[in-house]
Amino acid sequence: MTVTIYHNPACGTSRNTLAMIRNAGIEPTIVDYLKHPPGRAELVVLISRAGLTVRQALREKDTPFAALGLGDPALVDEQLLDRMQEHPILINRPFVVTPLGVRLCRPSEVVLEILPAPQNGAFAKEDGERVIDASGRRLA
Repeated sequence: MTVTIYHNPACGTSRNTLAMIRNAGIEPTIVDYLKHPPGRAELVVLISRAGLTVRQALREKDTPFAALGLGDPALVDEQLLDRMQEHPILINRPFVVTPLGVRLCRPSEVVLEILPAPQNGAFAKEDGERVIDASGRRLA
């Protein structure tokens, strides 16, 4: 069973997502996408399989989004993809790929929709928010 996370270790959401994958007993393939960004074709597939538009896959916070004028609605997908290839920090994260699908896991518990194994006990996010109870069930 292959699970891949496009991960940024400096991102709390990405760390929480990775921890939930591991809480299901899965050791994923971890792609540090800032050091090893997906190629253009791979990025297009990730975005498409996640059911997103290119614009929805853009990260604005703590990126050169504003400086590059990427909020301009006249920009087309090809132009946005060009900028994402030039500046991988513009790729929102974390994307997770499993046999059950692809998701942009924001919030991190979105990963639960596509994990091929149940959670193995309680899980709380780094901020203390409880997500999974002791019996492995998702909390509201």
